[in-house]
Amino acid sequence: MDGRFTSPPPVRSFQYDRVVRFTPVLTSRSTKAAVFLACLVPAALLYWRWAHHLLGPNWIEKAQHFTGDWILRFLIATLCISPLRKLPGLNALIRYRRMLGLFAFFYACVHFWIYLQFDKAWDWPEMYGDFTQRRFYIFGLIAFVALVPLAATSWSAAIRWMGGRRWQLLHRLVYVAALAGALHYYLQGKSIVLRAVYYAAVIVGLLLVRVVMRLPVFSRARGR
Repeated sequence: MDGRFTSPPPVRSFQYDRVVRFTPVLTSRSTKAAVFLACLVPAALLYWRWAHHLLGPNWIEKAQHFTGDWILRFLIATLCISPLRKLPGLNALIRYRRMLGLFAFFYACVHFWIYLQFDKAWDWPEMYGDFTQRRFYIFGLIAFVALVPLAATSWSAAIRWMGGRRWQLLHRLVYVAALAGALHYYLQGKSIVLRAVYYAAVIVGLLLVRVVMRLPVFSRARGR
């Protein structure tokens, strides 16, 4: 040995490695395009089944159940973004929240259109009775109406126009939409009730996570 000391190579933490590994993938335009195309798969699958008469004799009900499932799945995925982006390397997930939320609204529009066009055939008196007397439809309407201002103000210009604080307050309606949608699903009273319970449990769990993360002790921990 020549008596000289050399410093050891820097040791990268596992957390740093995760940041390096995930960030380029999440910020890639190719990834965002792939997610966009993946979000269209349920719509394409529904159309293919309808065009090939694979939905069965009760195809309207099957189509409504199918789109209802995907509305809630996209809403849950949207709600998952906020807690997940707190993890190392996942902050770039925020780039996908708007897309997922708008796809939830897109499938809600398809769901509502199937009801108007095929289920009720634009029978306004019957629809008025549904929305004023039947809880199942009332909660569905609440969920859809709650999504409308969220979709309308999902653009960057709306944030600048409203101000960040008011925009955030408005977009908490996503929890109203998600919970009302789960109740709408549950009140059908059919074999899919348990699935609605699972959806509601996940939504409530995500709401509790959001509340806990806003507690002072967690706020101080994030600020260190």
